Amino acid sequence: MNYAIVFAGGVGSRMQSPNLPKQFIEVCGKPIIIHTINHFQSHPDIDRVLVVCLESYIDYMKTLISKYNLTKVFNVVAGGRTGQESICKGLQALDGIAADDDIVILHDGVRPIIDADLISRNIESVEKYGNAISCSSATETICLAGDDGSIKDIMPRDKCMMGRAPQSFKYADIYNCHKRANQDGYTTAIDSASMLHHYGYPLHFVQCSHFNIKITTPNDLFLFTAYLNSVKED
Repeated sequence: MNYAIVFAGGVGSRMQSPNLPKQFIEVCGKPIIIHTINHFQSHPDIDRVLVVCLESYIDYMKTLISKYNLTKVFNVVAGGRTGQESICKGLQALDGIAADDDIVILHDGVRPIIDADLISRNIESVEKYGNAISCSSATETICLAGDDGSIKDIMPRDKCMMGRAPQSFKYADIYNCHKRANQDGYTTAIDSASMLHHYGYPLHFVQCSHFNIKITTPNDLFLFTAYLNSVKED
């Protein structure tokens, strides 16, 4: 079985949207979260979708699921105080449902510019290597900063990549790492990739587009709108 866990738990303070969290802002007639989930809904190799949501918006999320006929979404659970906690809660919701070797694809609800090919390559990488971290190549100079305001090193650009999402794993690997992190008091993982790296897992990347942005600011929202409009014109 291949599960997608889509996270819609942020409040979006940087979006400056006073009425709705950013994942529910409508773009071209649909909320951002629906644009995102539709990629997994329409993918033939995704069996079930779980949404991790702000607790106060769970009922609203369920109305959207019904409205847009997202038949693969089988549960909506409350997120945590942090991204790491929300991921753990999503994985806990699969306890007793997912088998150890089932594939879990973790994705941001506000990262809607993905496609079926990227999802497929994530699945293939997990089947072959045990995990998949979607990355785009670095297009700017990467500097290693010192605490004193100095630049300690310039990283070779051709060896640098930007970690994005989806990030995909065998269920037992990612869930066991989260349980171990809870026991260790390790609460500062940037994302799931950094958590598995922390615990010594070799990681494998799949290339993704630079358009695979996380919508965080009004500028990101503008870029997503422009992207959708350009696709329509094509």
